[in-house]
Amino acid sequence: MSAALGLVVGLILGLTGAGGSILAVPLLIFALNWSVARSAPVALIAVAASATLGAVIGLRQRIVRYRAAVVMAAAGAILTPAGLFLAHRVPAAPLKLLFAGVLLVVAWRMYRRAPARITTADVRSPPGSVPCRIDPATGRFAWTAPCTRALVIAGSLTGLLSGLLGVGGGFVVVPALQRATALPMNAIVATSLAVVALVSASAVAMAAVAGHLEIDVAIPFAAGALAGMAIGRTVAPRVAGLRLQQGFAALCVLVAIGLIAKTVSGR
Repeated sequence: MSAALGLVVGLILGLTGAGGSILAVPLLIFALNWSVARSAPVALIAVAASATLGAVIGLRQRIVRYRAAVVMAAAGAILTPAGLFLAHRVPAAPLKLLFAGVLLVVAWRMYRRAPARITTADVRSPPGSVPCRIDPATGRFAWTAPCTRALVIAGSLTGLLSGLLGVGGGFVVVPALQRATALPMNAIVATSLAVVALVSASAVAMAAVAGHLEIDVAIPFAAGALAGMAIGRTVAPRVAGLRLQQGFAALCVLVAIGLIAKTVSGR
């Protein structure tokens, strides 16, 4: 069962990108009747594995801003234990409702960005309006206080949400990098994947040390996710991108409604 669930998550990941991993926890909740806290570490293994694969590809293409990724991931790792702590102390119902709210936010952003992804290959912010600017002499970020602060805040929120809800946090990192930098979108996505991979891996390690990771479910789930992602990436070029993103947004809304209904009914 867990391998089949992982396959579904991986397929969605391959078709839609890193944001598809947000459906891993709801799938475990609905299929296995698990809580958010129990599902989160298992989901994060699939998130970490898939994000690592994407980050490695980005590193080979030399588009990952690895220093920025390390700064954000370090900030995230500091708050991940707080998220894990809260996940096992906050009642199940509020966590489900919070997750439903996150799903609705992701759906809205995905729906709004869908047309831009089709028509714009290289999205940039005005260089003079962002806190993280590129030093022309080195080609690297000029590490000013506003730049560091913007990346640390985004990384911290990513770590907290990873520990609390088992989400990778790409929906936090990508908009943060869009606001803080003038990087092209492919570099933003690749850097985001590096952050997600590092934060998710740290969250999984902390959950394992605390005894909250069910290895017998997590390993086949991750294996299924990787297989599904490979299939999804093969099929993705043949599917209309706009409809795919809008369809994913609609699926997130339906899953959010299902979580709310499950919470209200007390099931």
